[in-house]
Amino acid sequence: MFGQTVLILLAGLVFSALLGISILAFNQATVVREMGAFAATQRIVNLARLIDDVPADWGGRLVRAASGETLQITLSTHRPSWAKIRATGAGARTIHAFLARQLPPNLTNSLHVTVGTASLRALTAPHGMMAMMHQPSLRGMPMMDRSGMPGMMAGRRMRAAVRLPSGPWVTFAVVLPPSGFGLSWPFLIALVAMGMIVVPASVWAVRRVTAPLRTLAEAAERLGRDVAAPPLAEIGSTETRQAAHAFNLMQARLRQLVESRTRMLAALSHDLRTPLTLLQLRVEDVQEVEERERMVAAIASMNQMIEATLAFARDDAAVEPLRRIDLAALLVAIVDDLADAGLNVAIAPAAPVTMSCQPVALRRAFVNLLDNAVKYGGSADVAIASDRHTVTVTIDDHGPGIPAAELSKVFEPFYRIEESRSRETGGSGLGLAIALAVVEAHGGTIQLANRSSGGLSVRVTLPR
Repeated sequence: MFGQTVLILLAGLVFSALLGISILAFNQATVVREMGAFAATQRIVNLARLIDDVPADWGGRLVRAASGETLQITLSTHRPSWAKIRATGAGARTIHAFLARQLPPNLTNSLHVTVGTASLRALTAPHGMMAMMHQPSLRGMPMMDRSGMPGMMAGRRMRAAVRLPSGPWVTFAVVLPPSGFGLSWPFLIALVAMGMIVVPASVWAVRRVTAPLRTLAEAAERLGRDVAAPPLAEIGSTETRQAAHAFNLMQARLRQLVESRTRMLAALSHDLRTPLTLLQLRVEDVQEVEERERMVAAIASMNQMIEATLAFARDDAAVEPLRRIDLAALLVAIVDDLADAGLNVAIAPAAPVTMSCQPVALRRAFVNLLDNAVKYGGSADVAIASDRHTVTVTIDDHGPGIPAAELSKVFEPFYRIEESRSRETGGSGLGLAIALAVVEAHGGTIQLANRSSGGLSVRVTLPR
């Protein structure tokens, strides 16, 4: 969820930034084009009026003074060749209309305007340029070199030509602002710097917002192992406090449910023991020995089931503190005790494996698994393997195994496979259920599989 939230947030930031840049750039380009065209046309209008108003012998000096890198003015005795073409394009027609409104009527009739990216070299050598130099009033006017005006190739070029009442043509060539996407390096650097600030801040904020979810997940996992785990701290935002309060309320109800079940089983045990004791006393009066023995065995079996059920409930409700132990040493001690009792069990040498667990509960689980392997498989071979995160204990026996359809059912309380487990073999059907409850309370798993060479293999995996 943290990664998805960060990606969504960053995608939104990038999209909004690109959209904002696009809007800014296009608006900026539009404003710059309009302002640039307005300024250029105003200069053309003012200079055209001025050249028309001054004496003829002042034309050359005025043209020389007004010409520059971005505005080139020339005088010619003949109309420029490009001025024979009528203005085309929305930009040229708009500028032509604007100039026509601003210029005096005696100049408007001969006005020609073009806008484009064509080279301006044609302006440097019109067919009447050389003749122009022979006119005394035009001598000394600036001439463009054949490379064109500096900086003109970078943008659009507008040319306007009008015929003065005195006869010569005056031509204006001006650079207009480019119409492309306008971005500058300082703007891009500022954008990158902003991203370097916003992205880490966004990651920190998302991590801070999603941190309570990790805490809630850890608490749920802890609750699965220990119903009496400490409650969550009800701090943070309103939603976090509500979730923590609901979780603590659920935990309290579960603890109450477990305690109620234990009390109920204890009460049932007390209520059942009284009639069973009376039955046992009455059985003593049965004269037939064989019948009396069967009745005594049935009563003993019922007592055994009651004791096993109570032990299972007590272990499920009991809270044992975690301790750090050597699991390999614990298994060696269990195997030695069972071997001393005459059971055929063995363990392969293994390096020490330290882990935090509930030793008493874990000991009972492995005793039940080993006892089950010896009772129904004849023997038990134990092996330990571990890595950085988990430890795996494998218990193999040499019995008939378990049908594949029954592998997932043997962990159910009181479930028995009659073909291999009769009342004469003992047991109440709770051994594997108790082992599974203990292992799952430690966050582990138990897997059963029939061995290809015969027998059953029990694989217990525990987190370290």
